[in-house]
Amino acid sequence: LHWRKVHELPKAGRTAKGRAIVNLLDLKGEEQVTAFLPVHDLKEEGKFVLMVTKKGVVKKTALKLFGNPRTAGIIAIDLDKGDDLIETMITSGEDNILIATRKGMAIRFPEKDVRPMGRSTRGVRGIRLQDDDYVIGVSLAGDDMTVLSVSENGFGKRTQVGQYRLQHRGGQGIINIKTSDRNGEVVGMLTVDDRDEIVVVSTDGIV
Repeated sequence: LHWRKVHELPKAGRTAKGRAIVNLLDLKGEEQVTAFLPVHDLKEEGKFVLMVTKKGVVKKTALKLFGNPRTAGIIAIDLDKGDDLIETMITSGEDNILIATRKGMAIRFPEKDVRPMGRSTRGVRGIRLQDDDYVIGVSLAGDDMTVLSVSENGFGKRTQVGQYRLQHRGGQGIINIKTSDRNGEVVGMLTVDDRDEIVVVSTDGIV
């Protein structure tokens, strides 16, 4: 985990290329940024950082344990060899979590199923994956939300969260969206409501 104050980040226009992240953060070797979180108070009580990896590992750590960041960054999760951090989010400790995979599976479970851990720990299994599958998204899943899933060929669908029954973490989950030659594999998942607007971006940077 690295941190910067927002006023330290340069503003740029919509068509600008942006600034290389290596000029802003002290990244090591092949380290890459995979997620970012807006936080007003790093020492706020009752808040957690939830992390999910490509191989379905979930870890929850109290936000206050990141309250003394260093310029060179601090350890947030101990990753297994070949695994990558996919997503992080701030949680209340009382939320429900939805994890989605590239092959169209998803699991919804109570955040309480994941006990809080220290920074230098691995985490626990969130979803059991098939050999050729991996996690592509995680979101907080309130009962009043809908699940928006988008595939690599530009197709999407929206489903009520209530159709994803609550399970214990570590299971295979249920079918979220059918993958096919038409749809392709799943590339993204978010929980949304009717007031939200969605921006979809292609690999070529087209919005």
